[in-house]
Amino acid sequence: MAEHLKRGLIQVYTGDGKGKTTAALGLALRAAGWGLKTHFIQFLKGGKATGEIRAVEPLQPNLVVSQFGSGRFIIGRQPDEEEKALARSGLAAAGMDFASHSYDLIVLDEISHAVNLGLVGLEDVMTLLAQKPPKVEVVLTGRNMPPAIIELADLVTEMVPIKHPMDRGIEARRGIEY
Repeated sequence: MAEHLKRGLIQVYTGDGKGKTTAALGLALRAAGWGLKTHFIQFLKGGKATGEIRAVEPLQPNLVVSQFGSGRFIIGRQPDEEEKALARSGLAAAGMDFASHSYDLIVLDEISHAVNLGLVGLEDVMTLLAQKPPKVEVVLTGRNMPPAIIELADLVTEMVPIKHPMDRGIEARRGIEY
C-alpha cells in the first residue's frame, strides 16, 4: 500500500542545459518505486516516438504519461488553434487531477514553452498552481521559466550547459535525448 505525501511542494527545472525532462522522469520513477502515483503531462510533445512513453507502460497506473501537443516544432511561426486547444487540455487535465486527488506527483513538462509561445496564459498556470492540493507535489519544466513561477516555487534547479555533443554536430540520439 502506498503511503501518500504528507506535504507537496512546487519544483521547477529550468535553464538552457539538457536534463530537465530527464530529471522530472527520474523523480517520477522514484515516486513510482514507493507506490506514489504520477501524472506526467507533456506540453507541445505528441506521438509515441519517445523512450519515456515506451518505458513507463509497465509502470502504469503508478506512472502515466499524457501528451498535449501536436509534435510539430513551433519555431518561427505562431501556434495554431489546435495546438492552443491541446495545451489548454493539458492544463485542464492537471486541474482535474488536483480535484480528484488521483495523483501524488504531477509534472507539467515543457510548461514554460507553452506559456512563452502563447499556448496558455501565465495567469492560467498561476491559477492552477494556486489550486494545488497540499499533499500533491508539482514539477514544472522548460527553458525560460516565467519569473512569477520561479518566485512561487519551493525548489528551483537551473540546468546550465557546460558542454554538449550537439555543439560538435552530433545529432539527438534515440534512447539518450529522446
